[in-house]
Amino acid sequence: MAENDGIYIGLGEAPIYFLPKMANRHGLIAGATGTGKTVSLQVIAEALSEIGVPVFMADVKGDLAGISQPGATNAKIEERVAKLKMDPLQFRGSPCLFWDPFGQEGQPVRATVTDIGPLVLSRMLDLNDVQEGVLNIAFKLADEQHLLLLDLKDLRAMLQYIADNAQELTVEYGLVSDASVGAIQRQLLVFEQQGGAAILGEPALDIKDLMQCDPNGKGYVSILAADKLMQNPRLYGMFLLWLLSELFEELPEVGDLEKPKIVFFFDEAHLLFDDIPKSLLEKIEQVVRLIRSKGVGVFFITQNPIDIPDVILGQLGNKIQHALRAFTPKDQQAIQKASQNFRVNPNIDVAKTLTEMGVGEALVSLLDEKGTPAIVQRTLIRPPLSRIGAVTMQERGGVIYASPFRDKYTQVVDRESAYELLGERTNRATAEAELEKQRAEQAKLDAARQKEDAKNAERAEKAAQREAEAAKRRRDSLITSGMRTVLTTVVGGVFRGVLGSLKRRL
Repeated sequence: MAENDGIYIGLGEAPIYFLPKMANRHGLIAGATGTGKTVSLQVIAEALSEIGVPVFMADVKGDLAGISQPGATNAKIEERVAKLKMDPLQFRGSPCLFWDPFGQEGQPVRATVTDIGPLVLSRMLDLNDVQEGVLNIAFKLADEQHLLLLDLKDLRAMLQYIADNAQELTVEYGLVSDASVGAIQRQLLVFEQQGGAAILGEPALDIKDLMQCDPNGKGYVSILAADKLMQNPRLYGMFLLWLLSELFEELPEVGDLEKPKIVFFFDEAHLLFDDIPKSLLEKIEQVVRLIRSKGVGVFFITQNPIDIPDVILGQLGNKIQHALRAFTPKDQQAIQKASQNFRVNPNIDVAKTLTEMGVGEALVSLLDEKGTPAIVQRTLIRPPLSRIGAVTMQERGGVIYASPFRDKYTQVVDRESAYELLGERTNRATAEAELEKQRAEQAKLDAARQKEDAKNAERAEKAAQREAEAAKRRRDSLITSGMRTVLTTVVGGVFRGVLGSLKRRL
């Protein structure tokens, strides 16, 4: 419900309006479970959509999808409208796009491994510093060798390449151990078993598709079905951080606009900051601090403001704080800290009020025209015009069918990437090794054959020599025998001649 003064939020000491031009100064919606955070989010989201601002939000409980359908009156809504002195509500739904990483409750939404990047992916995989270093090497090598890292099998192939060439890589990049590579591969297996592989691949989400308006000029409300994604809280937090980072990287500087290009609602925001390493916190702080100049507003939704690091909390100018519970001393300390987040109103004891408010009430402090936080007011939040709650499968199917991107993301694309190219390298290397082996074996056979031929030649030469010698001996023997015969004949003849002569003389 947008008016000239801005988006009507509810009634405090005076009507409370949210200024769209201040949406890029970011915001916080906090409160215990069941105090009305979802309704506050829905009120702002549908009003932004109405004035042509696209919205993105994650639906972790399945109850935000109702924004796509017209609401309906009931006794509680009529009572609230009467207290706020509003005209009867004209219920209507907002144009919506349903997204789901698993492709079951909306259009598939994917990112490539390269898009996710080593820092966020390391967080998804819960890697230590050494393992994160090895993952950084994998990304650097892929970049240097022009290898696309698109899906899980590409990353696995790249890690296997690193393991196979660890000795050479260690000289240039530092120690790369098989143990570290093996640990990452095991974490990838866990990641796959938890369904993480579904978000990796192509076609990757074009972030500009989240920033569209319908034919009537109303901004699409993109709703990410996150109930299954929430089963891995770390994956949920890092996936939404990737989306936010993509907006930061893709959009140009535009300064302060009359209305933002898109407003991003980060539900269960505490999951982003649980046990977060310093390097990642610095990245988030940078994105939140600078993305306002890109015309993007970010609202963090969480149970308690202390879930948000102070460096981030200080960037959130618009605050809607629902009731908190003070069951334990720790809760009481949290309430005291939360009460310090507002500009003081002398008429309100903030800490006391935080525990007294009913469902649908909130302490609200929004930025004025000059960007100054208004004094905090206890506010009765107005009802949304869309349905509060879930949708039927038939209603969900109708929204998905009507999506202008229905066919764009359905079919998985598997381009030639690191897996195929490294596989080709391995096949070529294997083929070359096999060919070299065959050549070596052939050379060995040829050498053996030459050696055998040489031996045969030597044996033939020796046999020929022996034959020649034998022939010579035979010739010599024949000559000797012939000479002996001739000599015997001659001598015998001579002897007979001499004897015959003697006989005649006698």
